[in-house]
Amino acid sequence: MNSSSSKRFNAIAGGYASSEVHTGSPTLDRLHTLLPRVDSVCDLACGAGHSGLGFAGIASRIVAVDPAPNMLAQVQRLAAERDVAVETVEAFAESIPLASASFDLVVCRLAAHHFSDLPKAMTEMTRLAKPGGYVAIIDMEGDENPTLDALNHEIEVLHDPTHVRSYTAMYWRELFAANGLKVEACENRCWEVPGGLTVKRWCELGDSGAEALQAIQDRLASVLPEWLSELEITRDSDGGFRIPVRTLLVLGRKPSDSRA
Repeated sequence: MNSSSSKRFNAIAGGYASSEVHTGSPTLDRLHTLLPRVDSVCDLACGAGHSGLGFAGIASRIVAVDPAPNMLAQVQRLAAERDVAVETVEAFAESIPLASASFDLVVCRLAAHHFSDLPKAMTEMTRLAKPGGYVAIIDMEGDENPTLDALNHEIEVLHDPTHVRSYTAMYWRELFAANGLKVEACENRCWEVPGGLTVKRWCELGDSGAEALQAIQDRLASVLPEWLSELEITRDSDGGFRIPVRTLLVLGRKPSDSRA
């Protein structure tokens, strides 16, 4: 994540506390079913902290890391409302001032597509995990078809100019393997919002503006129906488009004998 994306999210932090995309999802619920009990959790690029706070009552230590101070203020507010102890750290994902091998779980949800140096961030996530601990990613999914991937990228950048890249499941597997993590689950074509989200609402949540909304609608209207079908984008009766907020979930485990 770079300074421009940090500034952008600092300005729209309030909406993330109640956003239907971020407060919870079937994918986040699925992560909980895949994990054993974890006692320490680091929520990296945490936004309003929903992923980490979801482990309240399970983990005795929850640490939320984000470069946007207003996001961390939302974490603290939500934690206070729920009477949950949480530590907050202002930092970018590529350089985190926390001790190595500190967490049973390092989780990053709906943020990695903003990282300016994803391999470096992945190295940091792996470093923070204890031997035998887990690294979990839930993020926007890239498409293996280059044409569809390019279209998806175009729409994402119109929605959010700080978007860097949505990565494919194959790329994530390679990145986990490069960091010595054994992939225990890799599930794609997940929907963060059951039933999808209208493009209008998507743009409201991202504070994209009327011009971006119109540009996205116009671009989707020009796309072949079979491409929309492949991306699981549908059209409502009023002519507006609905997106699935399609993600993947990757869960990797650090070797128990790891020294890092």
